[in-house]
Amino acid sequence: MSLCPLILGHRGASAVAPENTLAAFARAMSDGADGIEFDVRLSRDGVPVVIHDANLNRTAGVARRVSDLTAKELQEIDVGGWFDDRTGNPPATFGGEKLPTLEQVYELFSQNNGVLYVEMKCEGDERVDLAEGVVRLTRAFGLLDRVVVESFDLSGIAAVKKIDAAIRIAALFEPKISQPLSSLLRQRMVAAALDAGADEIALHHSLASGRVIEKAKRAGLEVVVWTVDEPSWIETARSLGIKALIANNPAAMLRHRG
Repeated sequence: MSLCPLILGHRGASAVAPENTLAAFARAMSDGADGIEFDVRLSRDGVPVVIHDANLNRTAGVARRVSDLTAKELQEIDVGGWFDDRTGNPPATFGGEKLPTLEQVYELFSQNNGVLYVEMKCEGDERVDLAEGVVRLTRAFGLLDRVVVESFDLSGIAAVKKIDAAIRIAALFEPKISQPLSSLLRQRMVAAALDAGADEIALHHSLASGRVIEKAKRAGLEVVVWTVDEPSWIETARSLGIKALIANNPAAMLRHRG
């Protein structure tokens, strides 16, 4: 089976399990994904925890900010029940699933060979502390060759590279609804990624034109595209030399990779 492109689970297998949980990550790997992409931010006591949003409203129904709670407090909160409610699964299918720490995710992945794209959610002055926490744990678990740290905050990934030049970093880009990127600005994404010291560029699928991808590759950047669940992206990735596709349902994409 060809491994081009790599198929990574977006926040795990988030189409079939609650996003950014150990259940979603385990499901992605059991479905055959090459790895996962997930989000980390800091708890009140400075622990890297795995959650996308700055608050717990959407995935826990709790009107609290992540940064206001300790890691221990966060891990007492159910972040799986909402998924059962949305999908109509039988009661308690995912109810009781807890918000994991980055350390717990790394422990899970010490049992397999999956690739990990760790998206840092930086807010203000937290970026250095978060970068230090991610680097420390990546080193401690011996995952330097399997982890790529990414962020929309290019200062954040630059901080990672400054701490440890051996860690691969990726510059993330998305379209802004209020200010669509012009062709010129799209070309400048590559320059911005290089200025941050990036090894890779991670593009929202709407930005992944052949011209931008070719420019990135000429500059020595590997290209990742998110979030895609259309099988046609498999051939597009092969023809353009895209390293990886990030998908909500990796199993469905893998059926078409061959």
